Amino acid sequence: MSMAKEFRDFVARGNVVDMAVGVIIGAAFGKIITSLVNDVIMPPIGKVMGNVNFSDLFVSLEPEKTRGAESLAKAKEMGAAIIAYGQFINTVIDFVIVAACVFLLIKVINALRTAPRQAAETLNRPCPQCLQSIPAKAKRCPFCTSNLEPVAG
Repeated sequence: MSMAKEFRDFVARGNVVDMAVGVIIGAAFGKIITSLVNDVIMPPIGKVMGNVNFSDLFVSLEPEKTRGAESLAKAKEMGAAIIAYGQFINTVIDFVIVAACVFLLIKVINALRTAPRQAAETLNRPCPQCLQSIPAKAKRCPFCTSNLEPVAG
């Protein structure tokens, strides 16, 4: 089998296409969360804390180079080595929100997956002869063909 055919077969699989769609949607979702954190959540928190702009918080490793730098952009412009811990705080908050959303999404998906199965299990009963799961209203077992007593209800 040629490498090109193997690659085509690999890409044509449903799981690979689903994964690609997931990555694309995930990237877009990440941008939305970043905007939510930077543009909606952090400004009120900064206002409450005395007009602090978290994205501009930094520590200069070369204070003599960054004298008078009031923002991260100006400190970077001056060419000094800096630790941008404010952006790190924003990134951590991004991660926590994304992780919480993924957690909730998985909980919903798991609930949707188990709900029909639980409903189907309540509509079944075991055959008294072979113990296979059969529909509750069955009159004959499809596995062992024994006649069954009707279920009351």
